[in-house]
Amino acid sequence: MEGEFISKYHKQLDVGANQCSSTLTKRIKAPIDIVWSLVRSFDQPQKYKPFVSECTLTEDFKVGTLREVNVRSGLPATTSTERLELLDDEEHIFSVRIMGGDHRLRNYSSKITAHPETIDGRPGTLLIESFIVDVPDGNTTEDTFYFVQSLINCNHNCLAEVSEKIALHNQNSEQTSLVDG
Repeated sequence: MEGEFISKYHKQLDVGANQCSSTLTKRIKAPIDIVWSLVRSFDQPQKYKPFVSECTLTEDFKVGTLREVNVRSGLPATTSTERLELLDDEEHIFSVRIMGGDHRLRNYSSKITAHPETIDGRPGTLLIESFIVDVPDGNTTEDTFYFVQSLINCNHNCLAEVSEKIALHNQNSEQTSLVDG
């Protein structure tokens, strides 16, 4: 199914000579409703993105909205202006484009899709994220590729950690209710 989802939702446009792109996957041991609630929180990416310290929307939360993101120290950036390109709660599709900021990710866009699956006999989520970005002057395609992949993998690992903690908490709460009830 993973290949079908990638073919259906993550077809990249033509990648130019000075661009790179990739598609990454992550299996998360938490139900899709928990994972999706975090992914779709365009107004609060810091819920699971460790390099985001603060986020402010420029208008009401809807497709087309811009957010101003402050980046924690440790990255070669301090701010990023990002636009919500697509939010589909039924199909679990989320897309963002970077519009500006003091960083080197030019013409960056990403798309995330979430798909329910069973992991170890329990509800889980297959998360797929694809991106395309310009290679900055002075960098190689490989350097850019690995830098962006590292950021996305870090975000995915943190998303999994937060989602799985919420799922475990919910599971424990349900078991306590059954014992108490």
